[in-house]
Amino acid sequence: MTQRVLTGITTSGIPHLGNYVGAIRPAIQASREAGVESFFFLADYHALIKCDDPDRIERSRLAIAATWLAAGLDTSRVTFYRQSDVPETNELNWLLTCVTAKGQMNRAHAYKASVDANVAAGEDPDAGVTMGLYCYPILMAADILLFNAHRVPVGRDQIQHIEMARDVAQRFNHVFGKGREYFVLPEAEVDDNVAVLPGLDGRKMSKSYDNTVPLFEGGSKALKEAIARIVTDSKLPGEPKDPEGAHLVTLFDAFADESQRAAFRADLIGGLGWGEAKQRLVNLVEDHIGPMRERYEALIAHPEQIEETLQAGAAKARAIATPFVNELRQAVGLRRMVALRAPAQAEASEAKAAVPVFKQYREADGQFYFKLAAHDGRLLLQSQAFADGRAAGGWVKRFKTEGAAALSEALAGPVALADGVAQAEVEAALAALLASLADAA
Repeated sequence: MTQRVLTGITTSGIPHLGNYVGAIRPAIQASREAGVESFFFLADYHALIKCDDPDRIERSRLAIAATWLAAGLDTSRVTFYRQSDVPETNELNWLLTCVTAKGQMNRAHAYKASVDANVAAGEDPDAGVTMGLYCYPILMAADILLFNAHRVPVGRDQIQHIEMARDVAQRFNHVFGKGREYFVLPEAEVDDNVAVLPGLDGRKMSKSYDNTVPLFEGGSKALKEAIARIVTDSKLPGEPKDPEGAHLVTLFDAFADESQRAAFRADLIGGLGWGEAKQRLVNLVEDHIGPMRERYEALIAHPEQIEETLQAGAAKARAIATPFVNELRQAVGLRRMVALRAPAQAEASEAKAAVPVFKQYREADGQFYFKLAAHDGRLLLQSQAFADGRAAGGWVKRFKTEGAAALSEALAGPVALADGVAQAEVEAALAALLASLADAA
């Protein structure tokens, strides 16, 4: 069975070397596994909880998206989108809020930590606590449950939020399911083997400690300057060094193979100076991330390319989310007034007119074709010739069941975009078509 894995990245900072080694690299590697359907999203709604600087949010969204793409995230294999581009997230957030007990939110770690800090400082317990912070676990549950993710990679500090998502899902299934399980129960995936890089001072690399090594920002110069500030002992060149427990060695290990690690340790024991050791680390990291940095800088210079990628990802995400939320609307009673026949029929006619349509036809040459036209008649997609009408019909059927998920394969084969039409527009049209078919069903 295909396993859905979902990862959110809060857009409130710029990625550093620790983020790459601890989260980005292993997540991209995991997304290439057989039998895994991966969802990666920029959690920009979550960022608003902790950051009220719009420019910082904007810079972070751009930098984080460019980082994941430059690091090798294959958007043809995964669904990569911005949280704020999928409005169904917030609609589900509200549906879940209405079945979540306040007492459960009172026990959330982030809220309790804020209350404890306020009490210790002699402040009102809820001083500075926004409803965004208070309800954060429900929004996180909506992120996960919207795509019925089976596994959610998190740190140990986030396990409680996955447990809350399970509780909320069970409550919704119990209240509205009537024998149907709308939500699968997600599992927290904690990998204790994921590397935690030390920062310049030996503590965990974190912007809050101001001890990070930049990943791409500032180029090779910034990388070299940061590594030069890594704290080491005072032993001079020629004196034996103890590699065990040395922060520099831990950083080196994160990028080296077994033979490189063994040689580095042997040289340190043999008296390699810390200055030369740091230069070796610079060279090793630069070999690894230098090509990615070039790709990152090219993407940053063309944000419209990133935007197009995210819009395409949002269309893929909405092709799943829109029909699912329509089902949930039915479940909770937010249904069409089907008893009002005349208005309902008029509304259905208007909705049908606004939906793109596939047209299959046979030309005088005896070949079969199909095309996708927008609701206003504009051509969006055009197929090549098929000798067999069933082959053309098979592709139309795939589009009507898979939506945008079938588009990448089709564009690499028998289908082409119409002149002047962006792929994101076609994906949005397919999402609308799937939604209308779900409504009709």
